[in-house]
Amino acid sequence: YDADINERNEPGNMGWKPPLLSGGDPETRTRRLNAEIANGRLAMMAIIGMFFQDGLTGSAWGDWANYTASPLRAFESELGVQAPVGFWDPAGFTADGSTENFARRRQTELKHGRVSMLATMGYITPEITGKLPGYLSPSAGLKFADVPNGLAAISKVPAAGWAQIVAYGAFCELSQDQSKGTPAAAGDFGFKVLTSSVPAEKTKK
Repeated sequence: YDADINERNEPGNMGWKPPLLSGGDPETRTRRLNAEIANGRLAMMAIIGMFFQDGLTGSAWGDWANYTASPLRAFESELGVQAPVGFWDPAGFTADGSTENFARRRQTELKHGRVSMLATMGYITPEITGKLPGYLSPSAGLKFADVPNGLAAISKVPAAGWAQIVAYGAFCELSQDQSKGTPAAAGDFGFKVLTSSVPAEKTKK
C-alpha cells in the first residue's frame, strides 16, 4: 500500500507543505486541517458579506448608517427588530419596500410562529410528563399511551381524529375577520394571556 499515493489523492492536498503549517505529527496535522476548514468556511461568509457591503455603501468597510436609500429602512422600527442583527431579511422579501406585503408576511410569521411553539411543546411535553390517561379513540380501542411521539403518530391517529384537528384549524382561521386593518390582521385575536396594560411591557412580550 503506497502511503504517498494515498496522501496525494487526499482532497485539497496539493503537495504544498509550508514549514509553519505542516508537520509530521498526525495529531497536529489533523488539528491544522480542521482549523483550515473552519477558517475557510468563515472566510467564504466574510467575502460574500464584504461584496454585499461594498455594493451597498461603496466600501467593504462602509457604514450601514450612511446607506439611506435602502427600502429596508421602512421597517427598521417594526416589532422583532433586535440588536445586534437589526432588521433581518436575508431572503430579501421586503426589498420592494411594500408595507402591505410586509404586513401580510408579518401576520403569517406570527401565525406560523405560534403554531410552531405549540407544536414544539406538544412534541416535548409527552416525553417529559408522560401521556394522558384513558382512550384517544374508545371505538378503536386506542389509548393515548399507544400513540408514539413525533412523526410516528401520524399513522396511529384515526382519520376522524385528523378531521377534528383540521376542522379546529379551519375554525381558528375563519372565525375572525382577518382583512386589512382589523386587529386580527396584526395578529391580535383577543387572546390576552400574555399581555400588559403598560405599553413598553406589551411591546416586549
